[in-house]
Amino acid sequence: MNTMSEQELIRVAKLKELENLGIDPFGGKFDVTHHSEALKSTYMDTTKEYLEENEISVAVAGRIMTKRSKGKAGFMHIQDNDGQIQIYLRQDILSELDYTVFDMCDIGDIVGIRGNVFRTNTGEISVKAKEYIHLTKALKPLPEKFHGITDEDDKFRKRYLDIIMNRDVKEIFLKKQKFWSTIRNFLIENDFLEVETPILETSSGGAAATPFATHHNALDIDVFLRISMGELWQKKLLVAGFEKTFEIGRQFRNEGMSPEHLQDYTQMEFYWAYADFKMGMEFCKEMYRRVTKAVMGTSKFSTRGFEIDMDAEWIIYDFETVIEEKMGINIFTTTKEEVIAKLDEMGVEYDPKSGFWRLVDILWKVVRKDLSGPGFLVGQPVQLNPLPRRLKEDDRKVAQMQIILAGSEMGNGYTELNNPIDLEERFKEQRTMGEAGDEEAHEHDETFVEALRYGMPPAFGFGVSERFFSVMMDRPIRECVMFPLMKPRG
Repeated sequence: MNTMSEQELIRVAKLKELENLGIDPFGGKFDVTHHSEALKSTYMDTTKEYLEENEISVAVAGRIMTKRSKGKAGFMHIQDNDGQIQIYLRQDILSELDYTVFDMCDIGDIVGIRGNVFRTNTGEISVKAKEYIHLTKALKPLPEKFHGITDEDDKFRKRYLDIIMNRDVKEIFLKKQKFWSTIRNFLIENDFLEVETPILETSSGGAAATPFATHHNALDIDVFLRISMGELWQKKLLVAGFEKTFEIGRQFRNEGMSPEHLQDYTQMEFYWAYADFKMGMEFCKEMYRRVTKAVMGTSKFSTRGFEIDMDAEWIIYDFETVIEEKMGINIFTTTKEEVIAKLDEMGVEYDPKSGFWRLVDILWKVVRKDLSGPGFLVGQPVQLNPLPRRLKEDDRKVAQMQIILAGSEMGNGYTELNNPIDLEERFKEQRTMGEAGDEEAHEHDETFVEALRYGMPPAFGFGVSERFFSVMMDRPIRECVMFPLMKPRG
């Protein structure tokens, strides 16, 4: 049974008092003319005397965050979308009803204020209230001001409170909007068409990942939540004649949680006909620099103990060479036993049933942690991804690049394989890997192979997720999602 606290009981009683005064405790529309930070910056250099002489009228609204009153006057700060602004209230200016309602308000209530801009004796731009309009009664008190929400689990379960009490948290999501809008605008400026592809799929193609499975009742078929941002669908659009497409949306992977992994997250993928991975490297470098400056205001940021400058020269990391330099083994001549011995030596967890190349991939991810970047990983073995074209100079490797930043992969792209015969053979190899126990092996998508038989132009494809944003913020990715999935409390 949910028992109300003493404070909650007092607030419910005040709700009844408001109703007795003829005031709706949960208000109605209010025409806001100004927001706090814009108002303060507009009049920052205006003198006290000018504001007193000209009586500049404004209407502001927000949540009461502080309140102090004594006798016939009071002050409070209200918080809106942009920040906070101080309100000055006097009994001889407000109506009797307005001052009565102000006197009984609580921190957390939402109010509207009509009044004049003025500067206090301490120089703070404030609003002198002429009207006090009650808009919403808060029936539960906010967390204690100086500590906010102390329970880490509650910060995610009650994210709305964390945002109210901590402006830094709100800033993350304002910056996240800049992150995605900058990517979107950059692509549109470069003539890419934004598209939408299915979220429910009959086969989980386009990436090496474990899907979420469900059942479609109307069609009586099993379906999967997509594990890529419409990769195979966008390539079918290349077949159809669209030369540049992209999609930004949610995708889902039924895998482990970590500071840089979630089960559902936002991803962008684009596909570019007649381009290759080397063209893509230059294009993505420009895009990442643009995004970083839009979000951070500079090309430089600190994260995970690394000092990053996106305007610096980008490093080229070769998959085979880096592993050999760091681990002393060559991936093309070593054995599974040697790779396992190296993983055991470093205390790395792995599934003993994993195939050789999956173990090599785990080894690479250990090596990657020390690489600062910004840079590009190239020369990945064909067994780790069946979808890129092979390198002409070394057919053991694919024409793929991954963006490396602060010890992690921050984007993945490659020259697309448009040879249906070669792809068919690679899918067969992936099927063998899957039958041997590799849960991340690619599924054989016959409809995609059929589409390729009609002819897909040479192309480059690339994808980046919100992991890049979380690294810029130097926070675990979970903290950069407004409402991360939480296990229900028992």
